[in-house]
Amino acid sequence: MSDLAWIEQAMTAARPQAVGALLRYFRDLDTAEEAFQNACLRALKAWPENGPPRDPAAWLIMVGRNAAIDQVRRQSRQAPLPAEDQISDLDDVESPLAERLDGAHYRDDILRLLFICCHPDLPPTQQIALALRIVSGLSVRQIARAFLVSESAMEQRITRAKGRIARADVPFEAPGAVERSERLAGVAAMVYLVFNEGYSAGPGEVAARSPLCEEAIRLARLLLRLFQAEPEVMGLTALLLIQHARSAARYDAEGEIILMEDQDRSLWNPGMIAEGLALIDKAMRHRRPGPYQIQAAIAALHARAATPSQTDWPQIDRLYAHLEILTPSPVITLNRAVAVSRVAGAQAALDMIAPLAERLAGYFHFFGVKGAFLLQLDRRDEAREAFGRAIALANTPAEAAHIRLHLDRLQQDGPGAA
Repeated sequence: MSDLAWIEQAMTAARPQAVGALLRYFRDLDTAEEAFQNACLRALKAWPENGPPRDPAAWLIMVGRNAAIDQVRRQSRQAPLPAEDQISDLDDVESPLAERLDGAHYRDDILRLLFICCHPDLPPTQQIALALRIVSGLSVRQIARAFLVSESAMEQRITRAKGRIARADVPFEAPGAVERSERLAGVAAMVYLVFNEGYSAGPGEVAARSPLCEEAIRLARLLLRLFQAEPEVMGLTALLLIQHARSAARYDAEGEIILMEDQDRSLWNPGMIAEGLALIDKAMRHRRPGPYQIQAAIAALHARAATPSQTDWPQIDRLYAHLEILTPSPVITLNRAVAVSRVAGAQAALDMIAPLAERLAGYFHFFGVKGAFLLQLDRRDEAREAFGRAIALANTPAEAAHIRLHLDRLQQDGPGAA
């Protein structure tokens, strides 16, 4: 691995903890971000020569803190440092008061940072966008893609969120139990999107972006420790575990996508699946189903099937129907259509997605799924056109290569071969 590659991975993994600690020191988002960036620049110079530090996060926190203090001194022309209410906890990284949650010494700067970013003064979309930028360090482009908006619109959203927090004089500390409950939905949504950003990585990006999935699972487990009786947090954690358990089987040696029905299920992680299944079973006993629980239940049905033919597609269809009621979305309907195709046939599924054409005109998966249904119906010219649109919208080379396989098959097979 090149120097730049391992340094980038180390900085990406350390970012949430480092930014969280720096934010607690300086109580300003921009200052914390700038301090972390300055520390990263120094790491790029020091680490290739000296090797990686034993604790990259601690190294970046210390160097970033010192760089920010030096900047304050330069700006004030050697004047004394600001009062403690402006720069706090400079001498104690593990301040018991700052680390305490519900009276227990539960230390995690990252979780505190999540709840700060998900402050109720911000609209939910700004909460999640800001947390993705500040906590996980995703680029504006990556966040914009997750929200299906333009980069400029997302840049404005994040800027407005930072300004709102600054104007609201938000306390940079762990919120109380009531406030945490109020902000839970935003935090859970942010964790879910962080996982999706890592899970959507192409084969060449898996090593670099897999830590996002692992970080999301870690954060979900932290939430579960705080909200042990909340079934939606159980469902979220179960969903991430079961999805991530299949990571090793999603691509072949050449980097081609392997659909779930063709995956080598012996490569699935049985420990993660067992933990996820136990959590979703426990959540369902509360009889308060929510979107994360339903998605986890769908993933559990796939995981419990020893072979693709044993998958309970009728039950998956019913779960997606319930999910459509709770959180109506064209993407959910598109996913349900796959289950409908297994239960009622490709034509029924095609009829279901027809009204989605306008809303999903820029969505790769819409045209990939549509092409697959058309291919099953032997409507070859229409399938070829749909696959062509899918290639044009592909987010990764692996997605484009997967669709090209269908196009090659259309050219090679004779009429009726589909």
